Amino acid sequence: MAYRSTEKTRAAQAQRRATLLAEATALVASGGFAAATVKAIAERCEVSVGSVYSYFDGSADLLAAVFRLGADQELAAVRAAVAAADEPADRLRALVETFALRAIRGRQLAWSLLFEPVDPRIDAERLGYRADYHALTMEILRDGVAAGVFPAQHLGVAATAVIGAISESLTGRLSPTTAGTTTDTDDADIVDAITRFCFHGIGHTDRPSSTAPTIEGTLP
Repeated sequence: MAYRSTEKTRAAQAQRRATLLAEATALVASGGFAAATVKAIAERCEVSVGSVYSYFDGSADLLAAVFRLGADQELAAVRAAVAAADEPADRLRALVETFALRAIRGRQLAWSLLFEPVDPRIDAERLGYRADYHALTMEILRDGVAAGVFPAQHLGVAATAVIGAISESLTGRLSPTTAGTTTDTDDADIVDAITRFCFHGIGHTDRPSSTAPTIEGTLP
């Protein structure tokens, strides 16, 4: 008699897969993708390496799933922050600040999601998520231009520049080799500086006020 999975067994399998992903994500958050080996994941979950492979088509498939889990979580947080704001300027500020502050607070995971050299499959995933952020930023800019809040501009280029400015400005802050080595500016000031730069870049100088002081010098 052929074996047929039941709803109970499928739920158990889904739970075991979720546990493997959660432990793999924890490893990435603490040591990057390089730390999330199948052996390390199996040891954390107290299962065999073969058991891990029964849920994923190889380590690349597993790490791609980990990437999607982390990236989905970050994108959802940014979208929620944007949706909670009303005016285009407030929505743009929510996007920049949420992206940057969450990245700084979860440095290693953010570094891995944004920059860590990995399998080409994850690089392809990165392009897809960058396109999602680009589309969200374009939507905000389009609404702002239509409302006369932002000056007319090339929306595609402006959106790319905003997303690029956020991620590139965080490179030194997130890098495992330099994170925590700079003390001249705190995290809030870094986020405020990035936000100011993005608003200046799209030609909007009357952005919502900030209590952060003006910081001299370059970003770390």
